[in-house]
Amino acid sequence: MPTRRAKIPATKYPVERFVLDNGLRVVLTPDRSAPVIGVAVVYDVGIRSEPEGRTGFAHLFEHLMFQGSENLEKLAHFRHVQGAGGTFNGSTHLDYTDYFETLPSNALERALFLEADRMRGPRLTEENLRNQVDVVKEEIRVNVLNRPYGGFPWLTLPPVMFDTFPNAHDGYGSFDDLESATVADAADFFRRYYASGNAVLAVSGDIDVAEATTLIERHFGDVPARPAPERPDFAEPDLTAERRSTYTDALAPLPAVAGAWRVPDPISDFTGYLPYVVLAEVLTDGDASRLVERMVQRDRSVTGLGGYLGFMGDPFDVRDPTALLLQAHLPPGGDVDKVLRTVDEELDRLATDGLTEGELARTQARMATHLLRDTDAVLGRALRMAVLEQQRGEPGLLNELPRLVGEVTEEQVRAAAATLRPERRASVEVVAGGLK
Repeated sequence: MPTRRAKIPATKYPVERFVLDNGLRVVLTPDRSAPVIGVAVVYDVGIRSEPEGRTGFAHLFEHLMFQGSENLEKLAHFRHVQGAGGTFNGSTHLDYTDYFETLPSNALERALFLEADRMRGPRLTEENLRNQVDVVKEEIRVNVLNRPYGGFPWLTLPPVMFDTFPNAHDGYGSFDDLESATVADAADFFRRYYASGNAVLAVSGDIDVAEATTLIERHFGDVPARPAPERPDFAEPDLTAERRSTYTDALAPLPAVAGAWRVPDPISDFTGYLPYVVLAEVLTDGDASRLVERMVQRDRSVTGLGGYLGFMGDPFDVRDPTALLLQAHLPPGGDVDKVLRTVDEELDRLATDGLTEGELARTQARMATHLLRDTDAVLGRALRMAVLEQQRGEPGLLNELPRLVGEVTEEQVRAAAATLRPERRASVEVVAGGLK
């Protein structure tokens, strides 16, 4: 008897799209239910775009974009957003960098002016560069070097799985590379990647489409037109033999392990990719999931585990090559080999015996709930639509994602599980060096 799937409706957020003469793509999604707006600008440049010898540069440049711009002095962006009652931030990903604000809707023009001003050009000075190099180095110390499991597995697993510099290098950057960065490097990076033709602007929330369009044309229309650079092909062949690596973390109190398998291209083979997104949740989401029930509750071979698509954890904002990851922390003296064997056993069992009654529907309902919650807030909606436009030219896919997840079949999930073989796996083991 086939496993029952969840019946999940699509959302119906309106989507308006247009392109300015300078190549800037714009996505508007009005929602007049509350006087709040989310504004997001996504540039098609991320960690994979960094040149050799300049590791960490995409993230460093994200910091520089907050250090003043063509008509604004340093810290002015902060004051203008917070002075209007808003919040702001930016983040660097493998395949894009985003900048965003949440504001009262009467501050729309303020947000558009601020983003357009730094799209024209940030203030790239020696003082700003040296200051932000120090800030990024301190961030690395706090988040990686002086933290248990720092960089595990998002920094430590890619060099095991991949061979090429774009896919394998440390996206936070080495101190030597960061310290050797120059203002000329930053100016070249801006000219190459921070072009209007390489960006997407998304605005969601309490807007009038006609008025917002006029304001966007007013503030962004005269940003100099520069085309998007040609995007390199980052493809790599799949593994044909298992790869394993081990390192000691002097601060880690418990051993840990993470494994990853390549998955279909999320952009060109979305139908083939989606079952892996569902599979990761079937295996690890909640106390009733396959691996949690077996390894945490029954065998006690791990103290906790998780599974997800993409090294930075969001399955719908990454390009190929990417992977399904499983990671676990073990009790003192835990057996990593046993953990990996158990994962293999459970994958084989799922592929051979299928899912239990209600297992798939329960998982899909939870996934749909998370998707709907993440885009309920106007900023979450703007960010997701901006990335969907950037990578797929389909911002309206946001409305379809919950339903598409719900349409994945048991047969597809079983077939996906059957491909996760040991010989296709890359894994990294953390040897605990702390609390001795």
